[in-house]
Amino acid sequence: MQTRIPCVMMRGGTSKGPYLLMRDLPSEPEIRDRVLLSLMGSPDLRQIDGIGGADPLTSKVAMVGPPTRADADVDYLFAQVSIERAHVDTEPTCGNILSGIGAFAIEAGLVPAGDGTTTVMVHNVNTRSLIESVVRTPGGRVEYEGDTAIDGVPGTAAPVLLNFMDVVGSKTGALLPTGRAIDEIDGVEATCLDVAMPMVIMRARDLGKTGQESKAELDEDAALFERMEGIRRTAAERMGLGDVGGKVVPKLGLLAEPAAAGAITSRYFVPHKTHAAHAVSGAICVASCAVLEGSVADGLGRVSRQPKETITIEHPSGTIDVVLEVRGHDAGMDVVRAGTVRTCRRLFEGNVLIPASVWSGQGHAPAAATG
Repeated sequence: MQTRIPCVMMRGGTSKGPYLLMRDLPSEPEIRDRVLLSLMGSPDLRQIDGIGGADPLTSKVAMVGPPTRADADVDYLFAQVSIERAHVDTEPTCGNILSGIGAFAIEAGLVPAGDGTTTVMVHNVNTRSLIESVVRTPGGRVEYEGDTAIDGVPGTAAPVLLNFMDVVGSKTGALLPTGRAIDEIDGVEATCLDVAMPMVIMRARDLGKTGQESKAELDEDAALFERMEGIRRTAAERMGLGDVGGKVVPKLGLLAEPAAAGAITSRYFVPHKTHAAHAVSGAICVASCAVLEGSVADGLGRVSRQPKETITIEHPSGTIDVVLEVRGHDAGMDVVRAGTVRTCRRLFEGNVLIPASVWSGQGHAPAAATG
């Protein structure tokens, strides 16, 4: 006996995963996580018995439901499902998966579509923040085709405008959780910053890198990851995040001077592999670091430090732009708004099947199916 769970698979930005309605999942987190592990096929390196893609960028889940705050249209809970371990992490968020939330919510009937564009106010449950998602809806229908290209995704699609608010102190409650623009950890200078995503940001040269290395080159350097993990764990303690062994927050970033016309070069780690492109939340944090006086990025990037400017971040697959609105550029800096353009696409819809025993009959259960 197997259990059906209604599911839509979507590409959001440079990531991909199942989008589910919260009402179709167990309400109890422990059982819900067990269901998500089974759904994705974890733990298993190939995720062969589930719909996961055997890569951190394709082992992600979006859960969507009615809003729990008055200024939002929907709640969005993100889960990073471990590939090798039986672990589901709802501490981080994912701005790329967020790219598909507006379209999914409209087509699920949670938000009425306007004619032309529809603005969906998304409450990110993971970070308790609000994001404005502007989706193209000509004639009251979500439009996926368009001429917008984003690096890391082949072809073009309709643009999705994301404006992030309430991004400072997403997990720690502070811009600089350690109280300093620079900390020295294991002989390396690092900026511990919490804007949209807590990050430990370092200069690539301080770890013997140029910052222009490919994902493959970085992923082959086991000694680099071992050293960065030690720095990350020490930094997490100083940031008030406790023991982060086995967790994916905070993330890591290595910065360098731009090689082309961008503002700064970034290599983003998730954190035990190199991101093939760049996380959206991480891009907001890197952009904030680029304009922050006294950070490790000070002197590396091409920034004007205006109240509003576009920060172009160079990454392994190209670039990502962040439109940053700030008040001040010192340790008291407030990030008022951060905007970026992404794309998404609905890939397939139907039901994903899991063994009925995984659900254990807890709470509301979708209809059972033999298979």
